[in-house]
Amino acid sequence: MIWTIEQRPWDDPAGAALRSAQRAELDARYGTDDHEPGTPPSAADIDLFLVAVDPTGHPVGCGALRRLDVRSAEIKRMYVAPANRGSGVSTALLRALESAASDRGWTSIRLETGPAQPEAMRFYEREGYTEIPLFGQYIGSDLSVCYERFLPEVG
Repeated sequence: MIWTIEQRPWDDPAGAALRSAQRAELDARYGTDDHEPGTPPSAADIDLFLVAVDPTGHPVGCGALRRLDVRSAEIKRMYVAPANRGSGVSTALLRALESAASDRGWTSIRLETGPAQPEAMRFYEREGYTEIPLFGQYIGSDLSVCYERFLPEVG
């Protein structure tokens, strides 16, 4: 499958629809709508939001970066529509996020997923992310599993 990855504003309708689908899937997996520790991402704190679209312009996935500090960022709202999983779009989105982080001088990317998302855990481990202790707002959460990957420094 061929797709294009585009930078879009956080409030982009296609991105909002993807995030809504992700939320519904996670609500079903966790059996509650109270499964996100910490502050949900917003237009005020997201540095980059990407949407993957197929050749017809239909959105198939998304992902965002939220700056944590001068050297690190967190991946937020990484999601691929079920019909497009296994196509490589998730890896392409992840690499685009990593490239954008590297371009900004960030050398560490962290993320939080959860125990009801074993596919996500396997994906990140396969892509070079290492499980780390819970960080920041996730400390003490039974619903969180955290990962990190260090990126090569640019320049």
